[in-house]
Amino acid sequence: MIEKTSGVRPFTWRLPSFAALLAFVALISIAVCQADTALFLYLFVVSPILLTISIAVLAHMTIGKDRRKPPALLSTLAALWLVSASSFVVQVKHGSAIRTTARWLLWSRTYKEKALAQPSATGEFRHIEWDGWGWGGQNTTEFLVYDPTDSLGAAARSHLPGKFGGIPCEVPLVGRLESHWYTVTFYTNQGWGECK
Repeated sequence: MIEKTSGVRPFTWRLPSFAALLAFVALISIAVCQADTALFLYLFVVSPILLTISIAVLAHMTIGKDRRKPPALLSTLAALWLVSASSFVVQVKHGSAIRTTARWLLWSRTYKEKALAQPSATGEFRHIEWDGWGWGGQNTTEFLVYDPTDSLGAAARSHLPGKFGGIPCEVPLVGRLESHWYTVTFYTNQGWGECK
């Protein structure tokens, strides 16, 4: 006796899981970029690719030769949208923290070498530009600062703006990366030595 098969493939989580993992890795890579670059990539690369994939999958399921609606394709599409949307929301809300942590974990040695190679001005910490963001001429700069005495520790714990020794301007935020290493965010359109 010959059994007839329905032709419907059994559902597996392999394709949705792979798509979600691939999307996660790609979006984490974007999160490490500068804030402006990450936003550009989300809007002009990730979104069009996601929309194109969605349209292609839905078109295949509705007008393709195989008009069955396999759950694996729908699950894969849902996984891509879920990972992408949640990643974008997290990036918008916590992008600076994610970017700072990832960059410090990956490249702290290189950044330390660059900062320590800078000449030390009298009364100022050694520093290099760490991050920056802005649009339309309204740019904000964040510096990586080497503080050999950890005098910025209290400022990093308090999260309050102020004028701190070793930094020429009043700043809105100081963050601690590790012992002796801090991020210092300057006010918009203000840089090291450009106090207003």
